[in-house]
Amino acid sequence: MDTSNLFSLHGRVAVVTGGSRGIGKMIAEGFLRQGAKVYITARKAEACHAAAEELSGLGSITALPADISTTSEIAAFVARLREHESAVDILVNNAGAAWGEDFDTFPESGWDKVMDLNVRALFFLTQALAPNLRAAATDHLAKVINIASIDGIGLNPMETYSYHASKAAVIHLTKRLAMRLIKDRIAVNSIAPGAFASNMNRLARDHADAVAEHIPAGRVGEPEDMAAAAIYLASRAGDYVVGSNLVVDGGVTYSR
Repeated sequence: MDTSNLFSLHGRVAVVTGGSRGIGKMIAEGFLRQGAKVYITARKAEACHAAAEELSGLGSITALPADISTTSEIAAFVARLREHESAVDILVNNAGAAWGEDFDTFPESGWDKVMDLNVRALFFLTQALAPNLRAAATDHLAKVINIASIDGIGLNPMETYSYHASKAAVIHLTKRLAMRLIKDRIAVNSIAPGAFASNMNRLARDHADAVAEHIPAGRVGEPEDMAAAAIYLASRAGDYVVGSNLVVDGGVTYSR
């Protein structure tokens, strides 16, 4: 048994959607520190390029801004990516949206925006990049990591109907994709984060101490916690994990 390289990503090519901030940026940084070559995409071009510039001292990182909520933009993004890489070892489907509103006024636009990005785009980007993932799956498995949420497992008090539904869908879709793509040596899993400081989770970002009072571990998640989970699934260490949902929440799911 040789455990020295179990968590190495040296020489691997990774794509992280929503990689300009929050959980996506945490994962991108972790991958870089483990030796991966990273491509990040995000809807806001300026933020995407700024994140790549900030992390550039850690390794090779390239910003390819795109709004992947539509299949036409997915196709354009994949075409641009293929100008750089023919094989992709790791795809992290992290880009996501949320919408909160009272049940009686919850709009169709809030439903469609969240479901289109969180579920529809995840499926069609994975489909579009499948040839590149298959090309990478030679002497090692290629990996797809879908970012779900503990809100796909249990409820929070907020009326985020489409978000709850979308993240439950991500967890179940992960299982279906996993059973199909493992035949192509592509392992698919998901991560369900709890409270991590981000623009999407402003409570954890702006009121970490108050949020931590409700977390059994006594704190909100740190960047290293998210990076470690993603590195585990992306590396040789996670090769025998297929179709699973890794909960990274400090114990909240089992305490509420």
